[in-house]
Amino acid sequence: MRKTFVLDTNVLLHDPDALTRFEDNNIVIPIEVVAEIDRFKRDPAEKGRNAREVSRLLDELRGRGNLAEGVEIDEQGGVLKVVFCRSDTLTTLPPELKGGNGDNNILAVALEQQQLQAVIGDQPPVILVTKDTNLRIKADAVGLIAQDYTSDRVAIADLYPGVREVWVNAEQMDRVKEPPGLPVEPLDLEQPLQANEGVTLIDRAQPSHTLLARYQAATATLQPLQRVSKVKLGRIHARNREQTFALDLLLDPAVQLVTLVGKAGTGKTLLALAAGLNQVAEERLYERMLVTRPVISLGKELGFLPGDIEEKMGPWMQPIIDNLDFLLGGDDHHKGTSSRGGSRPPRSNWSDLKGMGLLEVEAISYIRGRSIPGQYMVVDEAQNLTPHEVKTIVTRVGEGTKIVLTGDPYQIDNPYVDAESNGLTWLVERFKGQALAGHVTLQRGERSELAELAANLL
Repeated sequence: MRKTFVLDTNVLLHDPDALTRFEDNNIVIPIEVVAEIDRFKRDPAEKGRNAREVSRLLDELRGRGNLAEGVEIDEQGGVLKVVFCRSDTLTTLPPELKGGNGDNNILAVALEQQQLQAVIGDQPPVILVTKDTNLRIKADAVGLIAQDYTSDRVAIADLYPGVREVWVNAEQMDRVKEPPGLPVEPLDLEQPLQANEGVTLIDRAQPSHTLLARYQAATATLQPLQRVSKVKLGRIHARNREQTFALDLLLDPAVQLVTLVGKAGTGKTLLALAAGLNQVAEERLYERMLVTRPVISLGKELGFLPGDIEEKMGPWMQPIIDNLDFLLGGDDHHKGTSSRGGSRPPRSNWSDLKGMGLLEVEAISYIRGRSIPGQYMVVDEAQNLTPHEVKTIVTRVGEGTKIVLTGDPYQIDNPYVDAESNGLTWLVERFKGQALAGHVTLQRGERSELAELAANLL
């Protein structure tokens, strides 16, 4: 039975391709939505780009027929209509909803579609699709079915962790250490292993005997981790199992996309920067390290920042600078004291890297249209990005570039995404099982005892 979906403006602004994601069902666009899309088209940010893309798609569909009568969207058979809100339908709304604003007009259109279905006799459900929680509540109050737009949502509780434990016997554990590794076919696995998934092998006879390995999809074997023990990262070393798996992925040039998810203090950014510095400055695998993060503040904005682009980016990049100074500083710098016992300000070693051409700090707002070859790219706080923004960033990657995205889905400052609809978790789920990608969810905080306790309790 064909369903009828009435789309709200925020759905199209969130995903301009939403019109093509409802298969062979009917899609209704209220004229109020078209008017709101028109108001957003001059916005210089992502919402403006999405609004213009939706307008172009509607204009392309208009060339196939009359939008008022219905136009077939694609070969799946879905039909799109653009409809007006009739005044007599508005009168059927409760008195509190007769103000004639955008939400009420969209509600009226959905009610009208429901009434038309009742007249026809064949009553497929009419569903209002909106990301506005309050509009869904209003729809429920007037007897409409309302749903969130879920095509790009990922259940955070079911997010792919990137690591697992597997019980083996002593003979199988020994085979991992010998070429060509341990075939996974005879292992008792509840779910198939994903490419580059980290595996903790546990000896059945002696559970304290464990071995860390990574699944190689090309040969369907488990291989022991080798890179972490061979690379010296100065003061940085893996403090737990997940960090070891993460470093192994970060140090492997064959894994071109790495995603690290974890709560505050688990070492996501520090590990990514440490591995990047090693491969840029020591091993010379990449020309430079490019670091970027969304320009979204935790609280109220302080207003426009003075200076050129580098000075404006300073406050946003201070967490990156702090991590780089920690990586490049000595023990005295870590303690915050000089050799004579007096306090001294931290050294800005990151500026030396910039002067040598080994580090570039880029505003994420200006990354569209670029092609980035031969670089180690770190996107910090990626949980504040939408799926469309993440797609834009990852498609900038050129030949020989490695990209690392880090973030905490539970610390989101962008009001337009949440833990299940942000670009980072979306990317993790889409690239799960790809040979070029790897993921690790970091569980244990290592920043400090207080930070770990706060992350767990607050």
